[in-house]
Amino acid sequence: MKRLAILGSTGSIGLSALEVVEARPRNFQVVSLAAARSVKTLALQARRHRPRVLAVIDQEAAAQLKALLPDDLANRVTHGPQGYLAAALEAGADLVLSAMVGAAGLPSTFAAVQAGIDVALANKETLVAGGEPVTAAAAASGARILPVDSEHSALFQALEGNQRSQVRNLWLTASGGPFRRLPAAELARVTPEQALDHPNWSMGPKITVDSATLMNKGLEVIEARWLFATPLERVKVVIHPQSLVHSLVEYIDGSILAQLGPPDMKLPIAYALTYPERLDWDWPRLDIRALGSLTFEEPDLERFPALALAYAAGRQGGTAPAVLNAANEVAVEAFLAGGLDFPGITACAQAVLDALPAGPASSVSQVLEADRRARREARAWLKKRG
Repeated sequence: MKRLAILGSTGSIGLSALEVVEARPRNFQVVSLAAARSVKTLALQARRHRPRVLAVIDQEAAAQLKALLPDDLANRVTHGPQGYLAAALEAGADLVLSAMVGAAGLPSTFAAVQAGIDVALANKETLVAGGEPVTAAAAASGARILPVDSEHSALFQALEGNQRSQVRNLWLTASGGPFRRLPAAELARVTPEQALDHPNWSMGPKITVDSATLMNKGLEVIEARWLFATPLERVKVVIHPQSLVHSLVEYIDGSILAQLGPPDMKLPIAYALTYPERLDWDWPRLDIRALGSLTFEEPDLERFPALALAYAAGRQGGTAPAVLNAANEVAVEAFLAGGLDFPGITACAQAVLDALPAGPASSVSQVLEADRRARREARAWLKKRG
C-alpha cells in the first residue's frame, strides 16, 4: 500500500486523484490532504480518508475546517506555509502529489524532494520557476519527479526504455484552446466565460485560461526542459485539436513514438501514482477504430504571443521564468475578475518580464523573491493601465 500526500486535494487534479485512490483502496492510503479555502470539500475528504495531517491556507480557513470536523480530525488541522510543509513531510508519505495551483506549490514540493520523497508533479510552476534548485535537490536526494500533466506523462512513457542521447526532439501537443480559429481582432472582446469553455478538457480556471492564451503550453515547454534535461530548442509545440495524441518523442533515426489516450486526467495521474507498474483500470477506453482523422498544425505565434514569450523567458533563464509565471498569474486573476482584456494577459507578462532583469535562480529563496517582485510589478502595471 502506497501512502499518499495530496497537496491541492480540492482542485481538479486532486479530485481526480482521489477517484483513482477510491477505485483501488487496497493500493493506496491517504496520509495528508492540503487545500486553500475549499473547506467544505476538504472536510468531506477528511471524513472519508481520515488523513494524519490536514492543511489549509490560513488561520481563518483552519477555524472553518475545524468547525466541520469531529474533534479527532479537527486536532489534525494546520495552516499556512508550515502547514503545507507538514502535509508534505510529517505524515509518512511515500509519494507527494503536488497539485497546488501556481508558485504556492514550490516550497512544499521542494521540501519533499529535498527529503528524498518521490513527487508526482502536477504543479508545473514548481519547475517553471524553480527548475534549477528542485532538480538539483532531486539529484542529491534520489527522489523521483514523476510527471502528471498529460503531455509530460506522454513524453515520460514514450521515453521509457530508450536512451536520451538518441532523442532528437520532444513534441508537446496543444489543443489550441477555444479561440484557435477566432480572428485576432475579436480576441479583445473575449469574456472569461468564453475562455473557460475548453473544447476538450475539464480543468481549473487558471490553467484553462492559460490554455486559451497558449501560455500553458509555453510553461510546459520550460517544465519539459527540466524534467527531461533537454535543451529548450529541442522542445517543440504542435497544435492537435483532437487532444488524443498527448505528446510525441522524435528519435534520431526518424522514428516518432506517440502516446494516445482519451482526454481524462485520471490516466496520467494513475500512471504516476503506480509507476513503474500499470494497473488494469475499469475506465472508458480510446477506440482507435473510431478516431477518424488526427490533425496537426503550427501554432500561430502572432495571434497567441504567450508561447513565444515563454520560449524567450526560458532562453533568458535564471529568474526570468519565475517572473513570467508570477506576472501571468496576476494577469489571469485580473482577467477572470473582469479587470483586464484577454490580450492584456500576455501584455502584462511581457511588460513585467521587460521591467525585471533576470537574476540567479539557484535557490528557492531567490526564486520566491523574484516571484514577489514580479507580482508587485504586475499589480503596478495593472493599476497604471487602469
